Amino acid sequence: MSKIVIVEDELIAAEYLKELLEKQGFEVLDVIDSGREAIERIVVLQPDIVLMDIMLKDNISGSEVALHLKVKAPKIAILFLTAYTDEESVSYAIDANCYGYLMKPYNEKEIVNTLKVVLARLKEEAFKTQEYDSKVVLLSETLSFDLKKRKLFRKTEELKLGKNALRVIEVLCQNSNAVVSKEQLSMEVWGEKKNSITIRTQIYRIRAFLGEDIIKNVSSQGYIINEYDA
Repeated sequence: MSKIVIVEDELIAAEYLKELLEKQGFEVLDVIDSGREAIERIVVLQPDIVLMDIMLKDNISGSEVALHLKVKAPKIAILFLTAYTDEESVSYAIDANCYGYLMKPYNEKEIVNTLKVVLARLKEEAFKTQEYDSKVVLLSETLSFDLKKRKLFRKTEELKLGKNALRVIEVLCQNSNAVVSKEQLSMEVWGEKKNSITIRTQIYRIRAFLGEDIIKNVSSQGYIINEYDA
């Protein structure tokens, strides 16, 4: 049974969500109306999903709570509850790795379908994490990337790259032998859409540092790292 915490300062809305979710078979662990309590309780409760209203009772917003949880409980999926979206809210959502929005007034079908998508994504991520725990991707005769340690090696020597450069290699290795689009690479590495020049420059620097062309450009599609066949 999937576990959910509702963070919503409007009692009627919170009770509606709770009743709806329980009817659909979800376990609602708690209903919280303030940001401070949300930060304290959610880390303890460890739900699968948090439905997070942006405007809360105290001076801590749902967006700020989400940023705290990103650090303290990064595996919890957060869905924002809001009557509107603006540029600042979208920026917070990206920074907090939010899984999306549910717009007010609530639509029952949309809520259920969105939760199903989020749960499917969580399941896939859990599977990937388990799979990556013991996987080392061989990139060339001497280069390898350890997905568990998130480190790049030349034979047994760890190579020190910048944070973004290492993340580019990690994302491509997580999807080895498959093309990763520029859009996906942007979001996974920088948390926002970057232009082609930024991505191309980063990859050029990686190639120059390594002295090996392990990252291939697939015209009009994106980039790929193919596992080395020894």
